[in-house]
Amino acid sequence: MNFLWWLAVVVVIGLGVNGGVGQEDCRETRCRPDGPAIRCPFRLKGRQPIHCGFQGFDLSCNEYKETILEMASSTKLIVYDINYTSHAIRGIPYYGCLPRELFYSNGSSPFELVGRAILFSCPPSTVRDEYSSGYVCLKRLSPCHGNNSGNHIYAFMNDECDLGAVPLVSCIKVHDYISHYPKDSMNSKTLHWSIPSCEHSKGRNLRRPNLKILGICALCLVLIAMVTTIYHVYTSNKMKKENRLRIERFLDDYRAMKPSRYSYADIKRITNQFKEKLGQGAYGTVFKGTLSSELLVAVKMLNNSNEEGEDFINEVGTMCQIHHVNVVRLVGFCADGFIRALVYEYLPNGSLQNFLSSTDNKNSFLGWDKLQDIALGIARGIEYLHQGCDQRILHFDIKPHNVLLDQDFTPKVSDFGLAKFCAKDQSAISMTTARGTMGYIAPEIFSRNFGNVSYKSDVYSFGILLLEMVGGRKNFKLMEDSTSQVYFPEWIYNLLEQGNDLRIHIGNNEGDVTIARKLAIVGLWCIQWHPIDRTCMKVVVQMLERECENLTMPPNPFANTSG
Repeated sequence: MNFLWWLAVVVVIGLGVNGGVGQEDCRETRCRPDGPAIRCPFRLKGRQPIHCGFQGFDLSCNEYKETILEMASSTKLIVYDINYTSHAIRGIPYYGCLPRELFYSNGSSPFELVGRAILFSCPPSTVRDEYSSGYVCLKRLSPCHGNNSGNHIYAFMNDECDLGAVPLVSCIKVHDYISHYPKDSMNSKTLHWSIPSCEHSKGRNLRRPNLKILGICALCLVLIAMVTTIYHVYTSNKMKKENRLRIERFLDDYRAMKPSRYSYADIKRITNQFKEKLGQGAYGTVFKGTLSSELLVAVKMLNNSNEEGEDFINEVGTMCQIHHVNVVRLVGFCADGFIRALVYEYLPNGSLQNFLSSTDNKNSFLGWDKLQDIALGIARGIEYLHQGCDQRILHFDIKPHNVLLDQDFTPKVSDFGLAKFCAKDQSAISMTTARGTMGYIAPEIFSRNFGNVSYKSDVYSFGILLLEMVGGRKNFKLMEDSTSQVYFPEWIYNLLEQGNDLRIHIGNNEGDVTIARKLAIVGLWCIQWHPIDRTCMKVVVQMLERECENLTMPPNPFANTSG
């Protein structure tokens, strides 16, 4: 649509200046400074457009910068003067002869020969060469103008010569052309054109049809652009209304779940005009709000990037079916026009990411017992999503940012904008585009060579989260000869397989080492490259509840990572 608008503007601008440009192209020119001026009805080929002159009035410049008139029968005239008042052009034949049509008033040439011209057809060898040398009264036009009888054509073109003195025995007069224009020499010839002047002929208007066509084209483009714009606005508004109705019908279906519905004015009041910002992500901005003196909430204002409201429907539809201590609780929502917001319970300790990214700071380190409790709570929340609801819910975005901690550091899985539903007995789901956050996305989501996309994709993401809890983003203590290019999960596996301690920041308690080792082993079970080799979340919960000594090492997931 924008392209059509710009094209229409360009054409209209070109239309506005076309007349001026055409006049510039057709301005008077010359082959050389002392040559004849060239203007309408003539045009100079190669320098001026075809609309600048009439058909048959094409001039050109040769290598000597002489002005050449090209006529019928490929005959050329070297032009040295053009009189636009008397409509006469004077020159010398390029090859010594002129087109035969010039000697007949009904010829196809637009030019007529000026002066007296009597044509004779004579048998060969009846006229002596001195009379046809080109410097006396009789000029032989052959071989330019022969005929089928084999006779030669001669032109008697000098009024001062006595026709009776010229031997024309056995010759036949074929044409007598007499004009009252000034006479030329036998070499120099004057031609006359009778086409009306440019000011009163269609030659001047040759550009007008082009301008009219351009005007019609520009008008059509503008109309197309206008129609396209109207159609786009109409369909866009129609789609937005349909999406709003779809969301309204969806919300009516879930009214029984009793989430509160707020207007946009309510949201502004709850957030005190969006005064306190808690965070911002790809799908929206989160603000702190107050429902009452006892109940604080977190309000996520959704971006308008998904105009169909799929993220909104996904999250509300999912959260209305979930009631679990390790899943964040949806308090209410806002669907006021095109403004959409989700109101959650407020969790004062923020996301798990805040604590993992600062584990080098002993004051913010939660401790291994607390990390184990958090890992177990996350696992129970995901296991509930996979097995505890009527339909299996696949989260597809498990990561520390989406795990929130309440005042007691109880973890709660949040952000269900990418979630999908499937039957519990469904072993695979279809997916057209990758979902999730880089670094946490399972291999099969990128390539089906690893296997089908299923609930095992959430297991992989949870395994990466566990290993991140073990190492922290900044809590790596690699060997002195190691480099920053070491892949941390593989480094962890190698240490465990060799029976070495994990070289990470841990406390002096031996139990801390055991917990870190358990979290690492479970994490490695979860990140097996092929989904079939990964354990399910129910078994993950059992392993986290078990003593570390009862856990076996998983197969090496890095031994063969080719799909």
